[in-house]
Amino acid sequence: MIQPIAFRDNTLRLLDQRLLPSREEWVEITDPQQAIDAIRDLVVRGAPAIGVTAAYGLALGAGQLPDTRPEFDQEFDSLCGRMAVARPTAVNLVWAVRRMQAVVAARPEDPVPSLRAALLGEACAMQAADVEANRALGHHGAKLLGDDVTVLTHCNAGALATAGYGTALGVVRAAVELGKSITVLADETRPYLQGARLTAWELHRDHIPCTVITDSMSGHMMQQGVVDAVVVGADRIAANGDVANKIGTYMVAVLAREHGIPFYVAAPTSTIDLELPSGADIPIEERDGDEVLMVGDQRIAPEGVSAAYPAFDITPARLVNAIITETGVASAPYEDSLRARCLAAAG
Repeated sequence: MIQPIAFRDNTLRLLDQRLLPSREEWVEITDPQQAIDAIRDLVVRGAPAIGVTAAYGLALGAGQLPDTRPEFDQEFDSLCGRMAVARPTAVNLVWAVRRMQAVVAARPEDPVPSLRAALLGEACAMQAADVEANRALGHHGAKLLGDDVTVLTHCNAGALATAGYGTALGVVRAAVELGKSITVLADETRPYLQGARLTAWELHRDHIPCTVITDSMSGHMMQQGVVDAVVVGADRIAANGDVANKIGTYMVAVLAREHGIPFYVAAPTSTIDLELPSGADIPIEERDGDEVLMVGDQRIAPEGVSAAYPAFDITPARLVNAIITETGVASAPYEDSLRARCLAAAG
């Protein structure tokens, strides 16, 4: 299994996703600012993977803070504030920060060395739980796919976007493990090419048939009857079922509805934000437009031309056939079913 995040000898190691598929290199993180930079600079991406990375970054930071409680608490809160805003759209980042803050809040009398151990333990537990959740999610989602089907996916929601196994690709992997014949059409996902570079790399390693298409080909493929289902991941899901995912997802959902193709979202309950009523409340990260104007080191537009880069878009709940979580499948009305899935996850 691909494991893009590893922690050993007080060092966080991240598989550098900026270099795939050409090179497999690891970035070593030894302090929290490096973790923040890795999140911002897309060394690590995907909502669950960002959350786990943030947790380890805070655990590393705890080891560098003062040994007395008042000073430790104050500086740890400041560090959590900086970590929480590294990227604005993926709710797993804030979710992970809150979990680490809760560890400190629950131990008001503990000495700092005990807190450090507890924080590292929490980060390790979050990593293990994410893999377990993805496997459970995949099992639930695999039941929605028939045999000998073609699945279209957008961006990368595989092992690389999580602590391992994946969400959307976890559904594909689970279906294959059940003996189903699955072929994947991977949108290339401009401008960062997560589909072409990362999804195709993962599936090729797992010997799952995959064909890369440009984002503008998805409608044609649906029109030709090639696509049987769409499965995507999510970076944040509002209480009403609106879904924030990589830019271009909304377009795919509209096309799927036009052609009568089921559109499924696969995400752990940690990606569900019951505090936000709808997708209108989800902040959309605006990245540097120069990332659109470059493919590798090659500029593809004339000098002086600008570009926009909203990194995510919102797919309305009415276009989503089901949301697959580790505790089961949610369907409309999502206000009720998503809350039920989250309550089941909480125990």
